Amino acid sequence: MAEKKSKRPADQFRLPPHSDESRQAAIRMAEWKRRPKLPQRRVLLGGFSLFLLCVGMALALWLPSQSLVHDLRSRGVTAVATVVGVDSEPTYVRVRLVSGTEAGTEVKLSDYAGMYPDTHTGKSMLVTYDPKEPSRILAQNWVANPPPNLPTYGTSALAFVFLGLTVTVLLRRRWVLRTFGVRLTSR
Repeated sequence: MAEKKSKRPADQFRLPPHSDESRQAAIRMAEWKRRPKLPQRRVLLGGFSLFLLCVGMALALWLPSQSLVHDLRSRGVTAVATVVGVDSEPTYVRVRLVSGTEAGTEVKLSDYAGMYPDTHTGKSMLVTYDPKEPSRILAQNWVANPPPNLPTYGTSALAFVFLGLTVTVLLRRRWVLRTFGVRLTSR
C-alpha cells in the first residue's frame, strides 16, 4: 500500500536546492541586458556638419540666382540680342546686343544656378540686362519665370535627410544612456 503524502501549508513549501539556485540564476540573467553600442559624438558632429554643408551649398546656389533675377526685374532693360557663340556643354553663351543703349556690345550670358538657355549660334532672343553693369544679363523669359533650380532643391533635400538622421542618432544616444544607467555626462 502506498503511503499517503501529508499536505503541508503553502508557506512551508520549499523548492529543492538545485531548482532554487537555477531559478535565481535565471532571474539574474533576465535582469542583465547587454547595452547596445552607443552612437559616438563624432557621428553626431559629422551628421550635423554635413547638414550645414548642404545648407551652405543650397544657399550658395539659390541666393545669387534670386538676387540676379530680383535686380533685373526691378531695374533691368529688355533688348534684342543675337547669339554669337555657344559651347557644346554649355558652359557659356555669348550674345551681341542688337537694340537698346548698349547696342553692339558683346557679353557672356549670366548663368542661373549653373544653367544656360538651350540655344544655338545665330538665333535671336530677348534678354534683360542691368544698365549699370551689362555683364549681368539673362534671357528675358528666365527673368519673368525662372526655371526650376534643381541643384538647390537637391541639396535642400539632402540637408533635411542629414538633419533627420542626426536627430535620430541623437535621440538613440540619449535613450541608450538613460535606459542603461549611464550618466549623460560620461563619454
